[in-house]
Amino acid sequence: MEQLLAGVVAVVTGAAGGIGAAVGRALTAEGAAVAALDRDQSRLAETASRSGAAPYPIDVADPDAVDDAIERIEARLGPIGVLVNAAGVLVPGPATAISDRDWHDTFAVNTTGVFHMCRAVIARMRPRRDGAVVTVASNATGVPRTGMAAYAASKAAAVAYTMCLGLEVARDGIRCNVVSPGSTDTRMLHQLWTDGTGPRDTVDGRPDQFRTGIPLGRIGAPDDVAEAVVFLASRRARQITLQNLYVDGGAALRM
Repeated sequence: MEQLLAGVVAVVTGAAGGIGAAVGRALTAEGAAVAALDRDQSRLAETASRSGAAPYPIDVADPDAVDDAIERIEARLGPIGVLVNAAGVLVPGPATAISDRDWHDTFAVNTTGVFHMCRAVIARMRPRRDGAVVTVASNATGVPRTGMAAYAASKAAAVAYTMCLGLEVARDGIRCNVVSPGSTDTRMLHQLWTDGTGPRDTVDGRPDQFRTGIPLGRIGAPDDVAEAVVFLASRRARQITLQNLYVDGGAALRM
């Protein structure tokens, strides 16, 4: 079968594990040359060695590190055609009890990191009049969640930024879309489980937390999200921009 992204250079942040690692594997399987970015150097090296991606250990919250990495990636791999913003952090807690440090750190990665990456990559895509950006957000941006105010707010800001960016660069042939996962089998989800009932409660719902559960009856896998990202990054989605695709088993109950 024809590979969807043969010869394309793709940059993936948050690539050391979870959804980011799955996206890196999926892009590689479709023929892309993947630059994998993450601040967890040891996990990134292990993940990249398995997938064949080129590792770049950086913190997306550092604008100088981002600019340097993008320059090195293009010098080594070639012009970047796809950017996937998959880096994310979650510090759970009540909305009125979030520390200043946790609020700042959450936005530094989930929102400012998206800005740093897009600014650096779009500057190179624009003269070529081609490219695709996919930001991995969360269904928490469209449905209020208890104990997740900082995370939801930061991801909602990333969605708004990606959409505004997409409108501005559409005439340059650059597409910008969002994928919003629901509960996905990653370390981030596991940290929200306090006992053995976590998986069942995630699927069935928790009325005391105003959670309706997952209509499809299963927790998502990172690969489920990665497949959606690959589609939006590929030429099969050439007429799709400014869209937010929920990959949550129906949990957000969106029309």
